[in-house]
Amino acid sequence: MNKLKGIHHVTAMTSSAEKNYHFFTEVLGMRLVKKTVNQDDIQTYHTFFADDRGSAGTDMTFFDFPGIPKGTKGTNSISKTSFRVPSDKALDYWLERFDQHNVTHTGLTSQFGNKSIQFVDFDGQQYQLISDEHNPGVPAGIPWQKGPVPYDYAIVGLGPIFLTVSSLDAMRLMLVEVMKMNEIAQEENAYLFEVGEGGNGGQVIVEHRDDLPQAMEGFGNVHHVAFRVEDRAALEAWISRIQDYSLPQSGYVDRFYFESLYVRVGPHILFEFATDGPGFMQDEPYETMGEKLSLPPFLEAERAEIERMVRPFDTTRRD
Repeated sequence: MNKLKGIHHVTAMTSSAEKNYHFFTEVLGMRLVKKTVNQDDIQTYHTFFADDRGSAGTDMTFFDFPGIPKGTKGTNSISKTSFRVPSDKALDYWLERFDQHNVTHTGLTSQFGNKSIQFVDFDGQQYQLISDEHNPGVPAGIPWQKGPVPYDYAIVGLGPIFLTVSSLDAMRLMLVEVMKMNEIAQEENAYLFEVGEGGNGGQVIVEHRDDLPQAMEGFGNVHHVAFRVEDRAALEAWISRIQDYSLPQSGYVDRFYFESLYVRVGPHILFEFATDGPGFMQDEPYETMGEKLSLPPFLEAERAEIERMVRPFDTTRRD
């Protein structure tokens, strides 16, 4: 079996592509590596923020669906996204940076032996920064070379993804039996699962909460989380495996920048399996990634219509 390699990306929903762009580039110091549209809803921006080169395992992406309501927090949801920073010392830097930028956050916390800071954005989207101080496993990415955060403190990829569920047994069956993850630790009602080389870049934390209302989809919440597979052959093997378990799934989907399979595992929990390549530099050079509206070849004929529907916003670097 071609095992999963770790977290590939997380896709969430925002009320404003413009505000989101400024928060991620100017506050969090992540690079906008692709500005495109939702391939299934071409009036909706799809923006990708990642490390310096748009490496798999480092990108947080956003839809800004027109007119959707604010999401509500609750159970049966992908409830929080983590970002890796190089060290405990980096967290001290981020406490000061968040205060300077009026970002709502906690102080330093600790879970499963790693120090972290919990914070939210303008939509109430929930995140944490997690230290790689004692982190073996999935290698980190490369900090944005022209970003506003010092290299030694910058975000270097995605960390553990949090799921909040009302049925622990059902999610454990999915992660362990179907996806071949290892359950490695428990703290109170939180359970730690690991895949691939492990460490922060290959972990899922499941919080068992049967006392919460059902989460409702909308801006400020996560749409789906994707897990890394090596290539098309590995993806086809996962398609076959998911079919064997009769789970609701999309079959093969070509997203141009990567190839995918989508699997519905809960009311508001959507998993994607995504290939590491081809990547974001097949249609834009490294130097100007994310500065213009990019469209995959199968949407290029509709560029004029798409550009009329999506409002323009400037994503060139402000020095």
